[in-house]
Amino acid sequence: MQLPEDQLRAGHIPADLYRRLPPGTDVRRVVIVQEAPRSYTGPIVLTLVVVSGSIAVLLVIAFVAQVVAGAAVAILSATGGLTYTINRTSKTRKGI
Repeated sequence: MQLPEDQLRAGHIPADLYRRLPPGTDVRRVVIVQEAPRSYTGPIVLTLVVVSGSIAVLLVIAFVAQVVAGAAVAILSATGGLTYTINRTSKTRKGI
């Protein structure tokens, strides 16, 4: 019984708690309440929700930016303000 939890489970009152009891207290009627161990489920789930939400927001922003850019190119191409051509000429020279 080296840990305080082991002492409390066995019904023993550690010396530091025993000193805090008021004089004349019946030790057999003392109930010691321990705090429950911390649960890490909430913070882990919150972190996962925040990260997945951030990723979703970034994906939506990227999709909207792509649509806006495509629409801008289409509008500028239709109004004559922007043209682009694809040149597919061969870069190899035929024998001289």
